[in-house]
Amino acid sequence: MNSSSNTSLYRFHSRLDRFFPRLRALVVLALIGASVSGCGYNTIPTLEEQAKAKWADVQNQYQRRADLIPNLVATVQGYAKQEKDVLTSVIEARAKATSVKIDASQLTDPEKVKQFQEAQAQLSGALGRLLAVSENYPDLKSNQNFLALQSQLEGTENRIAVARRDYIDAVRAYNLSLKTFPTLLWAATLFRGNQPMAEFTASESAQTPPQVKF
Repeated sequence: MNSSSNTSLYRFHSRLDRFFPRLRALVVLALIGASVSGCGYNTIPTLEEQAKAKWADVQNQYQRRADLIPNLVATVQGYAKQEKDVLTSVIEARAKATSVKIDASQLTDPEKVKQFQEAQAQLSGALGRLLAVSENYPDLKSNQNFLALQSQLEGTENRIAVARRDYIDAVRAYNLSLKTFPTLLWAATLFRGNQPMAEFTASESAQTPPQVKF
């Protein structure tokens, strides 16, 4: 074998020597990644993001309801101006409800979530009284704009109920991941800063949506 062949063979073996350590490193990294994934490392951040997304849905639906209220109040006022106290209570409750804001970083503060719930519950009560008053005005009950607003309000209340339920389920799953094995190991080490999120704690009666009748 000539010197040229020897040189080529040497280079080939040198490349193999450099290639296999890299291959072994990639295999080891892949195995570590699979192991970490399999033992729940990704579970906590995944469930956390899901809960935050569900909270965004809750806020969107409550905002949708708030957006319907000015037109509803204006329509009722056109037929029942004498119901000033009821109309004023709805306007004030809406203003308070829309002023209470909670971003995702505050979901671990039960007091903040409670304030949000109470403000929305007050608005639900005020809306219920407004709709009850409308029963006394046949012309209002048959008004097409009022009927359309009632229909939209009913659909929104249903969406609120679904969004709240989905948020509660997502929070429970996230909170459970912080307390159960094997994700408990990650919660006690790499995710020590993660705190349980607050669920809706108001009584069922306080969160009962206003009855929308046709």
